Amino acid sequence: MIVDLPDFAASEALARRIAADLCAGDVVALSGGLGAGKTTLARGIIAALGHEGEVPSPSFAIIELYDPPAVRLPLVHADFYRLEDPSEADEIGLDDYREGAVLLAEWPDHAGGFAHEPGCLSILLESTENGRRAIVTPGRDWLERGAWT
Repeated sequence: MIVDLPDFAASEALARRIAADLCAGDVVALSGGLGAGKTTLARGIIAALGHEGEVPSPSFAIIELYDPPAVRLPLVHADFYRLEDPSEADEIGLDDYREGAVLLAEWPDHAGGFAHEPGCLSILLESTENGRRAIVTPGRDWLERGAWT
C-alpha cells in the first residue's frame, strides 16, 4: 500500500491510523534515508497513543521508553542507526524491552530487521516531488485486522 504524505497533516493522519490498530508485541519498522520522516512519524504515533510532551529522538540513547498511563500501550522507541552489527541489539537487551510492548524501530535493518515477524508493519518513507510517501507492508497480524489490505 502506498500512502502519499504531501504535508505534516497527512503524516499525522497516518500516525493516528497506525496507533489505532497497535497491539502489544507489534513492531512498526520505519525505514528510509536521513531526513525521510521516520522520527516525525514515530512522534506522531507516540502522540496518538496519548503522550503529551516532548518526544526526544532516541538517536544517541538508542532506546526511549513510554509507559502507561502516559501512553495507551507500553512502547519502546528505538533508533538503531548507530548499531554496527545486529548482535548489538541483543547486547542492549532489546528482547527484554520488547516484552509486552510495541516497538517503533527506526533503521530496523541495523538490528537485523523485523519484517519476518507477523506483527510487523514495515514502512519505507521516501521523498517525492510533492512531499513524501510511505510504502506500507503489513505483516500477517496487521492483515488480519482488516484495515491494512
